[in-house]
Amino acid sequence: MNLETTIGIVVMQAVETLYGLKTELNQIQLQKTKREFEGDLTVVIFPFVKAARKSPEQTGQEIGEFLKLNNSVISSFNVIKGFLNLTISQNYWLRALNDIHANAQFGITAATDDSDLMMIEYSSPNTNKPLHLGHIRNNLLGFSIAEIQKANGWKVVKTNIVNDRGIHICKSMLAWKKWGKGETPESSGLKGDHLVGKYYVVFDKAYKAEIKGLMDKGMTEEDAKKSAPLILEAQKMLLAWEKNDSEVRHLWETMNGWVYAGFDITYKKLGVDFDQIYYESETYLEGKSEVERGVKKDIFKQREDGSVWADLTADGLDEKLLLRSDGTSVYMTQDIGTAKLRYNDYPIKKMVYVVGNEQNYHFQVLSILLDKLGFEWGKSLVHFSYGMVELPEGKMKSREGTVVDADDLMDEMIETARETSQELGKLDNCTPEEIEDIARLVGLGSLKYFILKVDPRKNMTFNPKESIDFNGNTGPFIQYTHARIKSVLRKATEQGLGFISIENTALVISEKESYLVQLLTEFPSIIRLAGEEFSPALIANYIYELVKEYNQFYHDFSILKEENEGLKQFRLVLSESTASVIKTGMRLLGIDVPERM
Repeated sequence: MNLETTIGIVVMQAVETLYGLKTELNQIQLQKTKREFEGDLTVVIFPFVKAARKSPEQTGQEIGEFLKLNNSVISSFNVIKGFLNLTISQNYWLRALNDIHANAQFGITAATDDSDLMMIEYSSPNTNKPLHLGHIRNNLLGFSIAEIQKANGWKVVKTNIVNDRGIHICKSMLAWKKWGKGETPESSGLKGDHLVGKYYVVFDKAYKAEIKGLMDKGMTEEDAKKSAPLILEAQKMLLAWEKNDSEVRHLWETMNGWVYAGFDITYKKLGVDFDQIYYESETYLEGKSEVERGVKKDIFKQREDGSVWADLTADGLDEKLLLRSDGTSVYMTQDIGTAKLRYNDYPIKKMVYVVGNEQNYHFQVLSILLDKLGFEWGKSLVHFSYGMVELPEGKMKSREGTVVDADDLMDEMIETARETSQELGKLDNCTPEEIEDIARLVGLGSLKYFILKVDPRKNMTFNPKESIDFNGNTGPFIQYTHARIKSVLRKATEQGLGFISIENTALVISEKESYLVQLLTEFPSIIRLAGEEFSPALIANYIYELVKEYNQFYHDFSILKEENEGLKQFRLVLSESTASVIKTGMRLLGIDVPERM
């Protein structure tokens, strides 16, 4: 039973005994005491004032006296207006620290054979371009959410749907066929996804030139976009693909193979992975089949031109295209098929889509369509909608080749971390291998932490220079603190000191030290809340708060030079437990922490 539950139960007993008021545990309002007041936990008294028929101050005083008399965990209390501030005994904090120190998996709830399964989809790239900064936020959020849900006792399947077919890939294929001159990743020295992305940009430039030419001849922009020879040829290629044209299929397989090899390198460097990958080319037929079933059952309507639509006006939406007049499918068709295959493959309790907020409407429609098709899990789908990420310079545009490439950004972050660390003397006495390892950990840690510390539902601006600062709410600040603690622990080991349980629970520790222990005890509840809200930011900002408090403690108190052996032992256990929580918390964000810096 945690501290809040323990206190809550005694408060329930107090108000029933004193005032005859029966309450439920969830009605007891407990919160952390504000730092400017004395105390650890605060009970909000106002809900009991009417039953007590006394002032908030008198009511708080009576409840406080009852709590102190009936629970040894409480050492003292004070009342400020309608708030009862409780000070928890140091004996409790010392015993709590022993429990944390003894538990290598503190805060983690392991899944069991009976645990429910959550499938989390993230990444979802198109095979016509490399991953960029927007994909980085998606992948980092998806991976971290998966790790957090695992820590909350879920079985988790991390999945990816690769959009490997459609007009977008045909644009790259057509441009390569026209102007590629047989160029390959090997002949060009480019990663395969970069090479294919290059021809996507080539297509767009040539397509825009054709549109301009047609408009110069008097055609409207809308008509020019539809009539440009390049787009007509790309559409013809897509139809040939759907009819299994051998030449088109061979080119498609070749260029997609280049892209997959490139993606694998990027995913590995970013530190994300997947348990199951689905491909649109394999799921869209299942989706078409479901749409056709919907037509037969009069769920969807087929128009005279052959296109199929879902009328969602009764649901407060509009009409949604499901199949084009030429029989080709749209993203919605593919998502219907993918959802069905996934539920056939796994006993999914909760399906989570990590997709940007520009797709809110899409997933609202998908949920309704699956429900109309008779899939009972349709309405329970979760769209984890996150905000867009931009650079200080503004938005990125794939077609114009102005995106921030994920590979280039990671390389730049690692190089900047190396230069910054060397300038600050963080790499002194490190071997060349250690320097490379630290530069990688700090560079990628900076990138990941800066993105994940922001409320995922908000748009954000990624500033590389700010992210790599060794001070403030940054990855390097946290990583350096972990390395600092490990250095202290290594020196303690060299002096023959062990990190055993605190035997003297009558030790007198400072308010700052007890607050640090209190922060550690909150870790499990932070993990639980982060899982409920799908928010890695809660973990990130908790770890920053913990690190900030530890650094103040480190500045104010001696550890290895402390003469009182009991206090020295306490501070070593406190330090090791803090390092362990930092490492676990950062791991839930997909971030490694160095042993030395």
